[in-house]
Amino acid sequence: MSESTTQSQDDAQSTTDDAAASATADATAGTTTGRDASADHTTAGETDEELREEWTQYSFEGEPKLSVEDLDVYYGDDHAIQSVSMDIPRNSVTALIGPSGCGKSTFLRSLNRMNDRINSARVEGSVQLDGEEIYQDGVDLVELRKRVGMVFQAPNPFPKSIRDNVAYGPRKHGELRTGLVARLLGRDDTEKEDELVERSLRQAALYDEVKDRLDDNALGLSGGQQQRLCIARCLAVDPEVILMDEPASALDPIATSKIEDLIEELAEDYTVVVVTHNMQQAARISDQTAVFLTGGELVEYDDTDEIFENPESQRVEDYITGKFG
Repeated sequence: MSESTTQSQDDAQSTTDDAAASATADATAGTTTGRDASADHTTAGETDEELREEWTQYSFEGEPKLSVEDLDVYYGDDHAIQSVSMDIPRNSVTALIGPSGCGKSTFLRSLNRMNDRINSARVEGSVQLDGEEIYQDGVDLVELRKRVGMVFQAPNPFPKSIRDNVAYGPRKHGELRTGLVARLLGRDDTEKEDELVERSLRQAALYDEVKDRLDDNALGLSGGQQQRLCIARCLAVDPEVILMDEPASALDPIATSKIEDLIEELAEDYTVVVVTHNMQQAARISDQTAVFLTGGELVEYDDTDEIFENPESQRVEDYITGKFG
């Protein structure tokens, strides 16, 4: 589920080139035309149908962790996301599915303002995190991206040791002080850093595999291990929400299974939103699923079992059963 500016925590979680490349792919999505209730097929293989508001009105107990209202995202003249509204419950896994170019990765990046890094991007509408508007003036983007972390499609560890990768964010935020000067000042946090590195790697189900080589270069890890290291790096700054953009798409089946197990475990303590092209994966790991289709529209949002077993939208049923996409 690929991705500089100032030295901030978003540097510890992404690369500008990957984010821009993914954004460009989303921006090429066309917009739907001529909607009616007929069964005429578009050139993409979709049936035209009139969207119904109740298809996206997902209800759940408690207050939402993230609340999105009338969100529109543009890349220049391209309308990538069209008037999306949805609430995302806390401590759960929300899957975003849909064909390539439907805007699901653009939507994901809107949840921590990663689209701000793309010059042509323009965002309208509201996104609230625990009731606070993240698009209002004066929002500290470093703090926002610390609270809402991101893991991209391709593992992107730094060419540093495993230990340095995990500790990078807390060091940048001034939460850890190590080295000669810190020792001379009596403020050395080496023991605290060791505990944080171990805890983060354990949370990412990686510690037992790397505990004897924490000072080795992270680039020597396998692809699956690198992705779990990136997850550990994200966890090290203690986020509240974890956004994942196809985190297992570049991995082999065994590594994918480990990532899926990890996502389910993380939902006990974090709010996880994951983009995936793999519908079986969405069915396995998510509590609720949102389906985006052509033109950046949210077509249906419900409990995952309902989406896959009894969808309301004919287009969603057609997509799930492989008639297009």
